[in-house]
Amino acid sequence: MTARRRPRPDDPAIAAARARFGRARDDRQSEIAEDYVELIDDLIRAHGEARATDIARSLGVSHVTVIRTLARLARDGLAVTEPYASVTLTEAGRALAARVRQRHAVVEAFLRAIGVDETTARQDAEGMEHHVSEATLAAMQKFIEKS
Repeated sequence: MTARRRPRPDDPAIAAARARFGRARDDRQSEIAEDYVELIDDLIRAHGEARATDIARSLGVSHVTVIRTLARLARDGLAVTEPYASVTLTEAGRALAARVRQRHAVVEAFLRAIGVDETTARQDAEGMEHHVSEATLAAMQKFIEKS
């Protein structure tokens, strides 16, 4: 039996994996932030305020999870939180919510244009909107405009 060699930190395969998985982790964090600001904006539009309990209920997550995520949004300059008060979005948070909403609309319209039913297009667009590149989004928009 031969001894297994441990990969070195400078091994190109390790560096490639680190880059690939690092991007995936960053994408997940961005996706969470985008979902939260979009939901907060929706709640404010529909009910005049967004409370942590409403966010938790809407997302099906614990209150503690929401509080931790809101703290990160506040740290990143996207939301303002105060104990026992509603959550508000900063200018940057509102701008992000608008961009996410627009991306969702383009992806959903593209899926509908290629024959996906309305319900499936809406559900699929919810996940895809976070991961599609600007170049792909522009191509989708161009396709929609030609259709």
